[in-house]
Amino acid sequence: MSNPERPDLKAFQELQFLIYQVGEELAAFRKRALTAEQRLKAIATGAPVGAPLAAEERVAQLEAENARLRERLGAAEAQVARMLDQVRFLRQQHVLEGEP
Repeated sequence: MSNPERPDLKAFQELQFLIYQVGEELAAFRKRALTAEQRLKAIATGAPVGAPLAAEERVAQLEAENARLRERLGAAEAQVARMLDQVRFLRQQHVLEGEP
């Protein structure tokens, strides 16, 4: 269908294809924007929207669990440090008493 005498026809077809691609991307962006608006409205009103809000609730639960685990890890690290201090003290006592 290409005509060697009509280079503008090829340029027109390329332009038509690019416009089609831009239209598809615009539709995808519009869909994402509408979904985001729905989620924001649901968060603002506290009304459940379904799966997206459930996912956000799950993230909040996991973040809370992560915070609790970090606290436990900090407590465990402190306990290990105290135990190491005790072992060092006992070792120093043995050395001072002359026992290898």
